[in-house]
Amino acid sequence: MWKIAVDVMGADHGVAPIVQGAIAASKARECKVLLVGDEREIVPVLSQSSVAYGANERVEVVHCSDYIRMEESATDALKRKDSSIYIATELVREGKANALVSPGHSGSTMSLATLRLGRIDGVSRPAICTLMPTITDKPSMILDAGANTDCKPEYLVEFAIMGYEYARGVMGYDENAIRVGLLANGEEESKGNELTKAAFAMLKPYAFFKGNVEGNDIFNGSVDVIVCDGFSGNLVLKASEGVSSSISTILKQEIKSSPLRLLGGLLLKGAFANLKKKVDYAEYGGAPLLGVKKVAIISHGKSNARAIENAVYQALRACETKVCERIAQAFASKE
Repeated sequence: MWKIAVDVMGADHGVAPIVQGAIAASKARECKVLLVGDEREIVPVLSQSSVAYGANERVEVVHCSDYIRMEESATDALKRKDSSIYIATELVREGKANALVSPGHSGSTMSLATLRLGRIDGVSRPAICTLMPTITDKPSMILDAGANTDCKPEYLVEFAIMGYEYARGVMGYDENAIRVGLLANGEEESKGNELTKAAFAMLKPYAFFKGNVEGNDIFNGSVDVIVCDGFSGNLVLKASEGVSSSISTILKQEIKSSPLRLLGGLLLKGAFANLKKKVDYAEYGGAPLLGVKKVAIISHGKSNARAIENAVYQALRACETKVCERIAQAFASKE
């Protein structure tokens, strides 16, 4: 049975949605969740949910009272060995858990996963891989989405390899049809800055490389993996979240503006529900940190129960498909 260590501390809405989401996943799938955090906050949620917990149950509480606050530095986690994220990471490093899920301090999660779990041989920098909705039934992936603001061309090549392996392993995309694009300000080879031009030349020999892609290609289904530096990727991610939220608000305001529009809104209720599900971050769960030796999923700080449940499922898929081993093999053959 797979074991998933969940850092339940430090999220925007407290421990309740994190615990509830982990419980839901443990009931739906053959797995055990290790809830790492303050038992004084965790146990009441378990009691309200009528869930049995303990060493021999699907849910186990690993107590610690300290955690890294959002306003604190990521480097603090390296010294705070009694913090929830440190203990959760150590459970994975020691083999007591197979994967880590954390909606807490993302910088701490990245730092500890990199330093304590270790980088895969051949990987210069781990990257955050974020799923994005498209007009097709398959999401696209952006990496890096924020782990590395300053990149070298060879990092982008590594991101492309890791993204390809995640697409064919965890996402189940046809390995012969996966298209990897390099984010630039135009499709022509001459477009982009010095970083993307150098990366383009290095990516050319790879069969999966499509060439330069623009921002709209992230959503139109023309490419499966989009490679960029973490600064650009994070801007794209946050801008997309903002656009999605704004469109949702505008639609609600327009629908409520007249009885006729309200009727039309009721008739399109199913379509709106499907749209919301497709663009809702909670349906994707979290972002895997690719390039480390064990599975680590970084969830949004504002994650609800559904987001954590899906993050655990994502961690399970990564374990089941042995994506870390796939990436390691890809880099071993690259050498």
